[in-house]
Amino acid sequence: MTDHVSPLPARTEVLIVGAGPAGLALATELTRLGVSHVALDRETAIRPGSRAAAIQPRTLECLQELGVNDRLIAAGTPGTGFQLHDGERSLLRVPYGGLDTRYPFMLLISQQTTEEHLERRLHELGGTVHRGYRLLTSLPDYPGVTATIAAPDGNLHAVYARYVVGADGVYSRVRDLAGISFPGEAPEQLYALADLRLEPGSAAAALTDTTFFFSAHGMLLVSPLADGLHRVVASVAPGTGAPTADQVDALLAGRGPRTGTAAKTVELVATSTYRVQERVAERMSQGPYFLVGDAAHTHSPAGGQGMNTGIQDALNLAGRLQAVLSGSAAESTLDQYHAERHPVAERLVAFTDQIARLAQIQDPALAQVRNNVIAAAATAPGVTQWLAKRLAQL
Repeated sequence: MTDHVSPLPARTEVLIVGAGPAGLALATELTRLGVSHVALDRETAIRPGSRAAAIQPRTLECLQELGVNDRLIAAGTPGTGFQLHDGERSLLRVPYGGLDTRYPFMLLISQQTTEEHLERRLHELGGTVHRGYRLLTSLPDYPGVTATIAAPDGNLHAVYARYVVGADGVYSRVRDLAGISFPGEAPEQLYALADLRLEPGSAAAALTDTTFFFSAHGMLLVSPLADGLHRVVASVAPGTGAPTADQVDALLAGRGPRTGTAAKTVELVATSTYRVQERVAERMSQGPYFLVGDAAHTHSPAGGQGMNTGIQDALNLAGRLQAVLSGSAAESTLDQYHAERHPVAERLVAFTDQIARLAQIQDPALAQVRNNVIAAAATAPGVTQWLAKRLAQL
């Protein structure tokens, strides 16, 4: 999406660094609320093939005021639930249909498409993203900071901001400048990701739920997307490159459905690998600095939780910023952001870590115990309903 943007202003209320889903949600909501801000991103365009593939019901509730939901839903595919399999054996199905929400489904949609619709809505409201710009450093300038920003042509600009929000990912420059530590672990686990079109007729191609497969060879997740596409995510050995179509087919054959025709990729749309870290920022705010999304928490992709939590961080913070800057709330309102969102991030990382550890069990006897316990739990009253609310972030 091409931007026709004005030069950077010398002053702004909020400087947003990073224009992924969380940064775009924050910029769009601040624009809607009439808060002066500058949003910038070092990338010159939205990156294709980004990894999140679902918007949960709670996130759709939060996005409702932005006026973007109808377009997102039209562009995606409503998923009816989440399944857990081991080979041919279905261990657990978590249905979304009974959830008490206006959006009783998991919206299956690529992160790229989500970002495109958020940025389009931002433009409609009169906002923009300064693309190709990088935050270099910042200095205290009471009560805010003065940031030094490099433009695409290499020229440097000084921008005073009352508040700075880091939506700039795992390697956040804002987090570093704020002096906020990012404790946690960086496991050696590598994941391969592919968006593809499967030949009709196989069990994998027919899946309508997001389905997580346990296997002695590693985990596999298969999720339908819009326009007949599927998302495949699999744990792979360190050093593995982005998968080819034949390699994706081998992963599906070795870890996915065991019945019927073998799955065959007819079009590989995007393919990549990424390494998972499990970290939560020590604080989500420090003075005039705030963190949202992956800059504040990063974890296993299990459960489709990360992008959703980041968007919810951003919209929570947007309302607080508007209230303080408009004078309708005290500065202490912003302290509640950390108090409210940090426990959410800690619970999120613990939850996805538990799922990932279950998937990594390779001992056949332990795997059998795991499977039997999960299958038994699935029959207990209230368990699948509780899991549905947890995954839906309700």
